[in-house]
Amino acid sequence: MITARRNMHWLKSSSLCFLTAFFVLWSSQTTALDRETPFDSIDGGTLTLAQWEGQPVLVVNTASMCAFTEQYRELQALYDRYRDQGLVVLAVPSDDFNQELASNAEVKEFCELIYGIDMPMTVITGVKGRNAHPFYQSLRQEVGFTPRWNFNKVLLDRQGQVVDTFASRISPLSDQITRQIDSLLSDATVTQ
Repeated sequence: MITARRNMHWLKSSSLCFLTAFFVLWSSQTTALDRETPFDSIDGGTLTLAQWEGQPVLVVNTASMCAFTEQYRELQALYDRYRDQGLVVLAVPSDDFNQELASNAEVKEFCELIYGIDMPMTVITGVKGRNAHPFYQSLRQEVGFTPRWNFNKVLLDRQGQVVDTFASRISPLSDQITRQIDSLLSDATVTQ
């Protein structure tokens, strides 16, 4: 009877140790948000989220032939309003929803001529599935977010952590987004 109790106690202790070790190992295996892998810039060269360390960044997967394409105007207005305070708006054109122009040159010309875009912009880039850019893959792994359509938005704080994600229908100039940007920018003013 005593031996059976000791064995039960040992079994419980061993199980607890095993579960603790498994949890520690599992939690150490989770990946951080990928801010280092470069995006190819539509203007040539590369862009990384890490280059904007210390600045909030709004990352938006875009498309030129979408019902939400008019949001380019709002994204540029948002960038114009907050860029001097440190906000970066990064447009990531994607054809994952079959609504992007055929080439990077066409996307660049369209965005500059129609919307006067001068915010940072990548080349046409995958944002979902196996061909997604590593940033979007890590976003899915870390916070469970994958763009469901064009003009999904991801707001990152000054340390590159996800503050919030927004669906296509949420305007870049909505109070829902601008309040959070104001908060991120005012937090920096208080800490400086």
